[in-house]
Amino acid sequence: MKTIVFAALLAVAAALPRPDDDSQEAAILSDDRVQPEGGAYSVAFETENGIQVSESASAGEEGQSNSQGVFRFPLDNGEIAEVKWVANEYGFQPESSLLPVAPAFPHPIPEFVLEQIRFAEEQRRNADSDEDK
Repeated sequence: MKTIVFAALLAVAAALPRPDDDSQEAAILSDDRVQPEGGAYSVAFETENGIQVSESASAGEEGQSNSQGVFRFPLDNGEIAEVKWVANEYGFQPESSLLPVAPAFPHPIPEFVLEQIRFAEEQRRNADSDEDK
């Protein structure tokens, strides 16, 4: 029994935050909310460490909530990062200079690839015409 109690105390002690952790708490400077009503709501808050969040939504045609918002936070170099976003029937669509962008296609599509695409399209057309018979 002593072993079980010791193991439980050891587990609790290991889970406690350590003084050398880099985690920090930040006070909430403002917190404004409008509770959901018919799919519409809004939330905005700001913390003392520079984090700002703003979000609002309205009812969508398909019964969903169409949301949009922005969040800002300070970077280590002192600049403020910003991410604007929309979430609707087309999914989550973020916009930010922080997000990676695919490089431009480095070369034209090789002819053998175009031939394969044409071949696949021809096969689909043939399969569709066979089904129509």
